[in-house]
Parts: sequence; structure tokens; C-alpha cells
Amino acid sequence: MSRLASLLALALLAPAIAAAQEPAAWGASLNFATFSIAAVDPRTGETGVAVTTRVPCVGNGVPWVRAGVGAVATQANTRTEYGQELLDAMAKGASPDEALKRALTADSNAASRQVGVIALDGRSAQHTGAGTTAWAGHRAGRNFVTQGNLLVGPAVLDAVAASFTASEGAPRHLADRLIDAVAAGHAAGGDARKGRAQSAAVVVADPRPGRSRRPDRITAFINVCEHPEPVAEMRRIYNTISQTLGFRTLEQPSGNDVWQLKIMLHALGLFRAGTPTLARDSTALLYTPEAVAAVDAFRASEQLATPSLGSPAGLVDAATVERLWAALERAGKAQAVRAQLLDITAVRR
Repeated sequence: MSRLASLLALALLAPAIAAAQEPAAWGASLNFATFSIAAVDPRTGETGVAVTTRVPCVGNGVPWVRAGVGAVATQANTRTEYGQELLDAMAKGASPDEALKRALTADSNAASRQVGVIALDGRSAQHTGAGTTAWAGHRAGRNFVTQGNLLVGPAVLDAVAASFTASEGAPRHLADRLIDAVAAGHAAGGDARKGRAQSAAVVVADPRPGRSRRPDRITAFINVCEHPEPVAEMRRIYNTISQTLGFRTLEQPSGNDVWQLKIMLHALGLFRAGTPTLARDSTALLYTPEAVAAVDAFRASEQLATPSLGSPAGLVDAATVERLWAALERAGKAQAVRAQLLDITAVRR
């Protein structure tokens, strides 16, 4: 095939390749029957949106934010262009109400749209078209707007509003508050549909120096494209990546496997090398800092990744255990160590 023919073939394939990046469930018309909250935090300058729905990848279509400007949620018969258009208008000085009215006037399908928009100064505007699917409506409060369609009822938005209002002024990040607000709406019944794929997302921009490495100042962007419990998964991800206390169970590892490890390290001269035999003392089963240091020294000698290269301190995975036995074999000590460990690993009843 000639170079020209190859380029033509790629050009013909390009639309199909691009279309394949969208979830198949979106179809020709983009409809996010959903509920969301768009909000700002004047104290920090953060702007954000959180949303959940029973359509995949809601974060790809509904939430739009811009640092120092505001936030937009565009849903129901979703016109994604509203996101940038409304943010552009506000960035040029238009109020949320002016920007939204202008956009709706130019939109022949305005009756099927639902939009919430809020500026950094707290001014806001909302639209729930007469053609949106019931139950549909919106609420506004201090520094937030919440909107939804195809919900179990107004209690969903009431719960979202109550949650966000209650957290006003609390020493919390905006993303944290938004996730809680959506969780409250979900607990109140949320989307009326059942048995369909569900997604959730939160996106926040922060204009403060040093808060984001990205030029668009986006900080949090969690997009749970599909999950049986996407709101809970969004919370789990947020807590994990922010390393919020409670995201994992903390305890000092202890047990016979730790004692076995110490025996192996001792045989290799890496743990209490000055003692001829190890005493099974009160710390024998605890993974102590001394044992962690010995493991790290062994991993370094074996050219395995160490804390200096980003691995956790004291990492003993399957590869480490394999290398320990190989080192003991080379030293001619494997048989003796296996005999020493025999009683420790016995299964008894």
C-alpha cells in the first residue's frame, strides 16, 4: 500500500476510532438523568461539581469547573458545550443569570435541558426545562446549586442541600464536602432507576499557588465510570489518595512469619549478626524497625527496589522471599534454616 493510500485509510478510520472512546450506553443522544451539586468555597477559592447517575462515565459529560471563575453542571438532555460556554461568559464578566439566559435563548432544545451554574462570588443560576423527566427540580443555597431529574422525589435534593449547608465553614476541602453531599442525596433515594450501570464523579479546581501542577488548576478529579456502588467508591478513592486516617487498618505486623524472617536474616548476617543464636524474646514476633532495616539492607544487596527508589520500607513480597532462599542456598545454609523453621511452621490440632 502506498503512503498516500495508508494516510487515506487512517483518515477514514479516525471517526470510528474517536467514537469508540465513548461508553456504548451513551448512544446518539447524550442523556444524563441525574442529580448533582455545583459549589464554590470563597474562603479557599475552590470551585467544584459532584454528580452521580445510572449512566456510565458521568464525569465525562456533566461537571465543568474553572479556577477563579465558577462551576457548571449540564445534565438531562446534556449539551456538554454549556460547560465551557458558560464559564467563558462568566470569565468575561457576565453574571451566571445573564450567561445562562443567553445560552438557553439560543438553544432550540432548552426545554429538555437542566443546568446549574455558580460563580466564585456565590451568584448562581439554574434551569430545569419543562421537558425534563420527573421528578425534576433544583435548589440553591449559600455558595451552591443542586439539581436533579428522574429522581425518587424532592427529598434527594433536600438531603444534598442540607449536607452541604451543614458543612459550611468547616475545616474541610471542597471535594470532601461535595462527596458527602452527593452521598446524602444517594442515601435519600437518588436516581429512580434500578438495575442499570451507575457512575459518579467529583472535580475541583483550586487557584491557590502550589495546589495543582496542572495549568487548568484542577486538583481533585475522580471519575468512577462504572461501579455497583459508585458514590461509596468515590469516597473510598478520595480517602485513599488523600491518605485520610481510617482509609486502611494500621497495626504492627506480628506473627510466626516475622520470626521466620528474622531467623533467615540472622543466618545471612543481616539481623543481630553479633549473636550466635537468636533469642525468642518478647519482640520475636514483632516486625520491628531493626528487622525492617535488615530487610532493606538485604533488598539493596540483591538490587531490589528500596525506599530510596520509592518502595515501602521493609517490603517482603514473594520475590523477596524467593531471593532470601536463593541467598541461603548460595551460603550453604538453606538446609539448616529449613530444619530450624520446621517446628515453627508445623500445623497442629
